[in-house]
Amino acid sequence: MVKKIFLENIKIGGNEMFVFIGGPCVIETEELTFYICEQLKKICEELEIPFIFKTSYDKANRTSIKSYRGPGLKKGIEILKKVKDKYRVPITTDVHCVSQIKEVSEVVDIIQIPAFLSRQTDLLIEAGKTNRVVNVKKGQFLSPYEVKNIIEKIESTGNEKIIITERGTFFGYNNLVVDFKSLPIMRSFGYPVIFDATHSVQQPGGLGNASGGNREFVPYLAKAAIACGCDGIFMEVHTEPDKALSDGKNMIPLSNVKSLLETLKKIYFALKNG
Repeated sequence: MVKKIFLENIKIGGNEMFVFIGGPCVIETEELTFYICEQLKKICEELEIPFIFKTSYDKANRTSIKSYRGPGLKKGIEILKKVKDKYRVPITTDVHCVSQIKEVSEVVDIIQIPAFLSRQTDLLIEAGKTNRVVNVKKGQFLSPYEVKNIIEKIESTGNEKIIITERGTFFGYNNLVVDFKSLPIMRSFGYPVIFDATHSVQQPGGLGNASGGNREFVPYLAKAAIACGCDGIFMEVHTEPDKALSDGKNMIPLSNVKSLLETLKKIYFALKNG
């Protein structure tokens, strides 16, 4: 039985409606961040889908030293707090080192551990100690069975508010593939599982000095994940993905979100009522 995670008025897991975690890859401007959050909130309220806003203050693992990383911790946290206060939505963002966790935990509702850091014991333990919900992106280099070790590290702090996110597995160089067996396997460990539909179509380092991606496949993977019974869908969203400062190749346009969520909701209810 999958645990149910309670987050304000949102329930994640169990037999609850899938949640939508969405937002731009990184904070570019305060105005754009506000606009995307406002629009996603409106869409999810209309469709009655629980919404959690996601964006990053720092992308610490960009391919090139020349790539845009974000406004940084101090300014980024200020913007995230404004978003939370203005739109009254739960917030999640990723942390990259132990020293960031305390300050981030004072603002966000879910601490996200990036895939490349999913085995970093000290980071997982410090995140667990905050008693916030901890969402760990499964490393592209890990099997779903190894996620049990990640869970045990966080549980060692007494924190059982854990979410695991699937984001694809390395398939040769500069490519990812999704093994959908991973979703029920990881859910069997007793915690909700989210599917990251946009990073799963990423081509890590595929452009040489940046990552590429195939956003046209996002809808197919998202639909398959809902059919497999995942507890939520994660998608990075931008008004103009081709002009985005990070991960534009795999982000989906804001204009496409509503129709895709409508389809995902139909699949969810078809299976629930079938």
